[in-house]
Amino acid sequence: MNTKNNFMLRAIELSMNSANNDGGPFGCVITKENEIIAEGSNKVTLSNDPTAHAEVVAIREACKKMNTFKLTGCDLYTSCEPCPMCLSAIYWSHIDNIFYANTREDAKNIDFDDSLIYSEISKKNEDRQIPIKQMLRDDALKVFELWSKKKDKIKY
Repeated sequence: MNTKNNFMLRAIELSMNSANNDGGPFGCVITKENEIIAEGSNKVTLSNDPTAHAEVVAIREACKKMNTFKLTGCDLYTSCEPCPMCLSAIYWSHIDNIFYANTREDAKNIDFDDSLIYSEISKKNEDRQIPIKQMLRDDALKVFELWSKKKDKIKY
């Protein structure tokens, strides 16, 4: 069996362990140079943290271990196609490749339905279910102006 399959099987094993121990049925591993550097499983209900999805948990662990916020050169193996939040986190962390097992449709079939979020993203702010209203932009722009002129900023 090839290494990629082993990494995915580990993500699936983590998802099974999580499902059996009061977490959601999701698991994830992050690798670099064919070595696992971080693992995560769904901890939403265990930690009362709606952002504690397997991918986010693994990304946080990988960044902490590697002492960086960029995971360039890393691959992510997840037991299910990433939700919109996790997909965004993966892009922000600059992971090179995503491998997944179950599809978002498979997740929807067991009541993990992200359809609303996918549809909301493409809507105008005023058409979304959760109201989004802009305020005090001129005050906030002053901070952006400061940031744009900052010489020692760390870009991400």
